[in-house]
Amino acid sequence: MKYLLWGDLESGLRFLESSDRGSVAMGGGASGEEEANDRWIIIVSIVVRKLLGLCSKPMELTGYGVDFILNLISQNGSLLGLLSNTLNGEVIIPKRGTETFISTIGQLDERVELYKPGSVTERIVNLELDDRAIMDLCMMASNLAYENAQVVKNVVVHHWKMHFVDFYNGWDDYQKENSTQVFMICDKPKDATLILISFRGTEPFNANDWSTDIDFSWYEIPKVGKLHMEFLEALGLGNREDIRTFRYHLQTKIVKESDGIDKIDIRSLDMTAYHMVREKLRSLLEEHKNAKFIVTGHMLVIHEEKKLMEKLLGVYTFGQPRVGNRQLGKFMEAHFDHPVPKYFRVVYSNDLVPRLPYDDKTFLYKHFGVCLYYNSCYIEQRMEEEPNKNFFDIEQLIPEHANAVWELIRGLAMGWFSILVRVLGLEMPGMSAHCPTNYINSVRLGKSM
Repeated sequence: MKYLLWGDLESGLRFLESSDRGSVAMGGGASGEEEANDRWIIIVSIVVRKLLGLCSKPMELTGYGVDFILNLISQNGSLLGLLSNTLNGEVIIPKRGTETFISTIGQLDERVELYKPGSVTERIVNLELDDRAIMDLCMMASNLAYENAQVVKNVVVHHWKMHFVDFYNGWDDYQKENSTQVFMICDKPKDATLILISFRGTEPFNANDWSTDIDFSWYEIPKVGKLHMEFLEALGLGNREDIRTFRYHLQTKIVKESDGIDKIDIRSLDMTAYHMVREKLRSLLEEHKNAKFIVTGHMLVIHEEKKLMEKLLGVYTFGQPRVGNRQLGKFMEAHFDHPVPKYFRVVYSNDLVPRLPYDDKTFLYKHFGVCLYYNSCYIEQRMEEEPNKNFFDIEQLIPEHANAVWELIRGLAMGWFSILVRVLGLEMPGMSAHCPTNYINSVRLGKSM
């Protein structure tokens, strides 16, 4: 309350994390410079994150229940099929972790086939990075990342006719669980030309994921910029409970003895998503000399992995939240924009997630890379920033809800579950807009303005 009413920074620091305890983790300038009318956003963020923490287990159990019910219905054909099988004593009981058990995200859009099968390798050889076939592969991989390892392997091998490398559950030392999922594939097992790395995004019933999206805490890396703290933790590059861990992983010039870094417990280092993927990527590029790689999700270049970066074909993200400040954006663009743009950020219409965390005079979170923005009619525009960049603009309330009604009407031809999500979207348009169906349709049906 002291921080909310009078901006007493000392009273707020127990809740806020940063690389410098003398400055606000969420602020853009020196301590105390944030405007009083923006403090409520910080307070709301803290309160919501605390509430999400309390709701974590109920949300997880709800997710388990929803997953089971949706698979029970789909594996028995339909609601009528489930009723018929029940009467005949032939009900199929879903088994979690098998190749037939599909996530809630997967139930929203059952498409698994690629838009242009067989054309991806040809496009990569010609370096047509913004081609629809490559964009579609990346989007479908982002969607597939929500599934278990058996589903991923089945789709990659039997539908995409590609080589499945591995599926990883990365360790998050702050959350104390394997909460970061990523898989890797090649276009073929020998002499591959493409390696694809796909990170899982925000899961609908994962409180920690949503907490990450609304967290404004940052860690500042000298000469690089400020990075979103929870994304660094998700990659396994630090733990806010011991700020020295970030210095250990992210700063190349450190004095271990003076910082006590030699005493840090790094036994879980080989279990983190960043280190597992980096080591596997190195071995794959050594094995496949002519291969390039694409990332769907976030990655880091601060470790100056020059040999790896020379093999980077591009990065695609879909509905990505902001991950750092303007200085970070300039640092990343220096690596991704030459000789041609390599970082593409796809945003659909009113999607809430790309509008978080805030980009204003207090928080200064900024996007970087090429923004491919699609409106609700799938018209593509290339721009630096999506419209209504912070979403909660009063002037946009009517257009946002009107658009949600339009999407519900258009979605009546879809399955009952997709319709239900769009009904919920009438209350919070930005949530339903984050559905993968919108992004798949944008990539496949999009027309450049």
